[in-house]
Amino acid sequence: MSNAFDDLLAHNREFASNFNLQGFDGVAKAGVAMVTCMDSRIDPLGMIGLVPGDAKILRNPGGRATERTLVALVLGVNLLGVNRVLLVQHTRCAMASKSERELLMDISEAAGVDASWLDLGAIEQQRLSIIEDVHRVRSHPLIGDRAEVGGFLYDVDTGLLEQVA
Repeated sequence: MSNAFDDLLAHNREFASNFNLQGFDGVAKAGVAMVTCMDSRIDPLGMIGLVPGDAKILRNPGGRATERTLVALVLGVNLLGVNRVLLVQHTRCAMASKSERELLMDISEAAGVDASWLDLGAIEQQRLSIIEDVHRVRSHPLIGDRAEVGGFLYDVDTGLLEQVA
């Protein structure tokens, strides 16, 4: 029976044939956690010269420090060796390109179902939201001084990171 995932499972078998993270304890070897957008143009590990096993990678629309992201960072900082946190948004992000209302209208139209009840978290002022998210992580009582926190803007056209906060 043909499956929509056959190509991916074939690639997985190839990947597994050279798999070398057996027995790894899950600690971030480079002490890094990165929060970034789900955008497929972003290679979180590659952009900072790391490989699997080096960092915790957390992705969501817009690369925001959401409540669940903060939970993951608390775990990373206190139990999994994280001592540096990068909050990375990017240029030409859909979450920063339109208002919340416009995005909800686009989704409603594409889905053919009213999506106005969704809370997307559209980004009105990208640089300001990066600064706010850095403050949110730094001021968390279970993170605080336990990790260095930086906010960055990734340029999807050049591959360069700019530190904003």
